[in-house]
Amino acid sequence: MLAFLLKRLLSLAGVLCCVLSITFLLLRLSPGGPFTRERKIPEAIEKQLLAKYHLDGSLWEQYTHYLGDVLSGDLRLSTKFRDRSVNELLAQSLPISATLGLCALALSIILGVWLGSLAAIRHQSALDAGAMLSALAFISIPTFVTGPLLVLCFALWLRWLPVGGWQSPSCLILPTLTLAGPAVASIARLMRTSLLEVLESPFIRTARAKGASESRVLYAHALKTAILPVISYLGPLAANLLTGSIVVETVFNLPGTGSFFINAIVNRDVFLLGGVVLVYCALLVTMNLLVDLAYTWIDPRIRLES
Repeated sequence: MLAFLLKRLLSLAGVLCCVLSITFLLLRLSPGGPFTRERKIPEAIEKQLLAKYHLDGSLWEQYTHYLGDVLSGDLRLSTKFRDRSVNELLAQSLPISATLGLCALALSIILGVWLGSLAAIRHQSALDAGAMLSALAFISIPTFVTGPLLVLCFALWLRWLPVGGWQSPSCLILPTLTLAGPAVASIARLMRTSLLEVLESPFIRTARAKGASESRVLYAHALKTAILPVISYLGPLAANLLTGSIVVETVFNLPGTGSFFINAIVNRDVFLLGGVVLVYCALLVTMNLLVDLAYTWIDPRIRLES
């Protein structure tokens, strides 16, 4: 286990370094720059700005200097939000995006596993058909359509919930439902297929032959095996919910990392974009590592190779 963790942590560092390097080099090699405006900045002022942000040397010097600062924990100042560091901006916005993503992930797991299991138990019934048709609809409709529809229904017509913002916990309900909808549908379909396959397995027939009740067969034997494909899906799903929250945050006017991500792209803010990409990449790799560890906890037959 220790050797496996050490190997994965080393690979995590390598992946983060590659992603950060590619992001920085692509932005610096693309036409334009962080201080390119419709109205040209005086040359003397532009030189001062380039020197302030350490963008006045050769590309290699800029890259090595930037990489050294990142390794020391300094993500530098934003070129758009003057005199504000990327560390400060991420510390302000990341908890909001993380809260939204974690709430959507929890809701997706609970509802998705429950609906998928219910559809599998009531296989070929009206409930099964209705659940799968609803799942297909939620997967097909993008979040930038679902979000405004929920706002129209629950905020403008019924006036039960706020339209957007981040003033109270109730502001989290509609964004969470919007973000979790496609994930709930995907998990439900995956859980249904996996559970149907497990229920036809020989060890399930053996448990039934020994006189085990249907509830014990389902909860003690079938679900523990059927949920493994869902767990393997949770790693990329968690990262997808965090990155997918960019659209949802824009629809509901949430001050999360998504707004900074969009601003960084539009304004070529290389340091802010690099910080956001670094955080998202770290979350993706970390979630995949947690999924691998969860496998061994749920199914002791699986062993991690060092």
